Amino acid sequence: MHTGKTPVHLGEKVLQGSSFGNKRSYAIHRAASSFPVGTSSSSARDTTYPHTFRTPLSAGNPQRSGHKSWTPQVGYSATSSAVSAHAPSVIVAVVEGRGLARGEIGMASIDLKSPQIMLSQFADNTTYAKVITKLQVLSPLEIIMSNTACVVGNSTKLFTLITENFKNVNFTTVQRKYFNETKGLEYIEQLCIAEFSSVLMEVQSRYYCLAAAAALLKYVEFIQNSVYAPKSLKIYFQGSEQTAMIDSSSAQNLELLVNNQDYRSNHTLFGVLNYTKTAGGSRRLRSNILEPLVDVETISMRLDCVQELLQDEELFFGLQSVISRFLDTEQLLSVLVQIPKQDTVNAAESKITNLIYLKHTLELVEPLKVTLKNCSTPLLRAYYGSLEDHRFGLILDKIKTVINDDARYMKGCLNMRTQKCYAVRSNISEFLDIARRTYTEIVDDIAGMIAQLAEKYSLPLRTSFSSSRGFFIQMTTDCAALSSDQLPSEFIKISKVKNSYSFTSADLIKMNERCQESLREIYHMTYMIVCKLLSEIYEHIHGLYKLSDTVSMLDMLLSFAHACTLSDYVRPEFTDTLAIKQGWHPILEKISAEKPVANNTYITEGSNVLIITGPNMSGKSTYLKQIALCQIMAQIGSYVPAEYASFRIAAQIFTRISTDDDIETNSSTFMKEMKEIAYILHNANDKSLILIDELGRGTNTEEGIGISYAVCEHLLSIKAFTLFTTHFLELCHLDALYLNVENMHFEVQHVKNTSRNKDAILYTYKLSRGLTEEKNYGLKAAEASSLPSSIVLDARDITTQITRQILQNQRSSPEMDRQRAVYHLATRLVQAARNSQLEPDRLRTYLSNLKKKYAGDFPRAVGLPEKTEE
Repeated sequence: MHTGKTPVHLGEKVLQGSSFGNKRSYAIHRAASSFPVGTSSSSARDTTYPHTFRTPLSAGNPQRSGHKSWTPQVGYSATSSAVSAHAPSVIVAVVEGRGLARGEIGMASIDLKSPQIMLSQFADNTTYAKVITKLQVLSPLEIIMSNTACVVGNSTKLFTLITENFKNVNFTTVQRKYFNETKGLEYIEQLCIAEFSSVLMEVQSRYYCLAAAAALLKYVEFIQNSVYAPKSLKIYFQGSEQTAMIDSSSAQNLELLVNNQDYRSNHTLFGVLNYTKTAGGSRRLRSNILEPLVDVETISMRLDCVQELLQDEELFFGLQSVISRFLDTEQLLSVLVQIPKQDTVNAAESKITNLIYLKHTLELVEPLKVTLKNCSTPLLRAYYGSLEDHRFGLILDKIKTVINDDARYMKGCLNMRTQKCYAVRSNISEFLDIARRTYTEIVDDIAGMIAQLAEKYSLPLRTSFSSSRGFFIQMTTDCAALSSDQLPSEFIKISKVKNSYSFTSADLIKMNERCQESLREIYHMTYMIVCKLLSEIYEHIHGLYKLSDTVSMLDMLLSFAHACTLSDYVRPEFTDTLAIKQGWHPILEKISAEKPVANNTYITEGSNVLIITGPNMSGKSTYLKQIALCQIMAQIGSYVPAEYASFRIAAQIFTRISTDDDIETNSSTFMKEMKEIAYILHNANDKSLILIDELGRGTNTEEGIGISYAVCEHLLSIKAFTLFTTHFLELCHLDALYLNVENMHFEVQHVKNTSRNKDAILYTYKLSRGLTEEKNYGLKAAEASSLPSSIVLDARDITTQITRQILQNQRSSPEMDRQRAVYHLATRLVQAARNSQLEPDRLRTYLSNLKKKYAGDFPRAVGLPEKTEE
């Protein structure tokens, strides 16, 4: 560790190249004006705040397009409409081991809307796939890294990859010495609430995530200009093996969160499932879609809840009614556990507001308990049990000794202002009571003055209020009949919207100033009382973390049930087989006027690679996406769009679908394909689900076939479930060499186009066994696109000659057919032994039918025995 006395530059900014934008001016100016250049030693780091300075590159550098301008605040509102539930609010610290520990990653993240710190430490390979994926899930506002990781001209590979993948994220570097595992452990011991203190056992030897936590907390306290109250944060450790991994490219290809055609559209998987009523539920759904569960028991418990909600209509509507009245509990907690370093009017108003929100939230606990009282599923019973925590009643009782019973959250700025003014009970502070009487008199005087003006000028004047203007005068009239010039001269700041005039007067402006002054006094005195109250309830406030988790999870499960009521979804099973009967694309169903064509899917360890052929536009890419979306839906605990569905848990989901050039990374279509395939090959394992769409189109046919063939052979060597669509019919011959390959194709029909006197293709979008019988469907598509007939004829002749020269008949032998039949019989028997829940008589019938079917399939080749091996 560094212990010498050197200037502290915690917030030193590195603005290099196009990967960085200007750092927030708030932190720069506040640090430059408020904190002197200090010296640091190991004993002084807690009390001395660091000095931040501009580098020459940052001075006067306009903010780069795409960066979000953001100013840290202490006083978020739990109902703020200005801050979206999904607007970036997460700050992440990332550190990598050095020397022999390179590849060992420590991460710590905190959501400024939710007082929870997530710690992670894991080993990653040279592609840093886990780091990039975790950051993609967190969707950070800002990433903090050590200044040694981004030395100009000698940046680490991790730093380079992160900056390439997160171009619109603010980057901040801090000195390496702030990544101090000892300080990190001290922070956790000091701030972690008792119920989550077991995290200390998990992380005490995980030095890199502790180091990241130390730098993160120091930095957050610095930019927020506030400290967290002792024993107030939920701190937990999350390993990388608890959820499935979906890389950012796959998330984009599958349109999990963002529609690729229109980013504002809700035609995404999130849009299909999002019927949440709270911001916390919406955030939880988002994170679950990006990181599906891999534990079958947990998934089954969620599915049990969804099933009960669907079967009990009274429970569904009752729970939905209560949940919809909750505010953003996580954001509310985040504000309550922060202690501002300076008492300002905004800080006072924020604390008072959020105490009223807290009272509103706690008053909903009892109705929620009543709704859940008769539930039968274990998870809902567990949530009911968590609501019986005596601390909720304890906090509410303490609040009610100080806060009026009728003080509650109300819509409208004037209503809420009135609630804040009269929140504290009378007779607690004599000075506060006097100040409130003064405020009431001023408000009455304003109303009286406006009434007098209305009478004086015989105009229909009324009192209005806005948070920016305070009290002002409004008048609805025929603006054509009465122009602004005809209004009395004492009315100033006149504005007109449709048939309404808004204005004020000099006397009203003075009264507004008196009103504001009175209000500041009220807020200050109320704040003192509220702070005293909060200090008494801090020791019990960690019970609210359970409430926050309960509300967000119930909201998400209700959302799943709601989605099921709008379509014929089915409860999935989990086995070692991917079997979907009549499954359809959930997003396409939302877009289409009629239900999409449904298809069957069957993949086992014995037939784990499907090669799918078919003409352009026959539905191959849509089918691939459909399989992945159904897999994700099942693993987050949702029902799926099918008549029957069984899934094998996928630890990773990989897709290679897009064929666009990438100008930003100077990648052609082919290079982009190769990078994505390399990523899949490096990271895939036996538990992966891999979807590859038309590999090798970006180069010549021979090389494309060669690469596709080699990739298929590699994927055949592992037990991953792979679906591979292609136009290279040569790949269909793989089934003659490998027994675990199945050929499938999308059917088309030919109909006569009477208007053009030509054949037209009718797409059925139905998947069938075997390879496609369609030949030269590219030429048919070209003909349909009004390409000159002479060009089409020449192309057809040339294609016929090339096909005759190149294609060879690679029909499999009878012996190969027999081996394949025996192999498929064996895999069916193994599958039945593992997963069958049939009664003995029905199982005997199933096995008898299986034997007859495969006996009929065995070839009677010359020289082969008639009796098959048992």
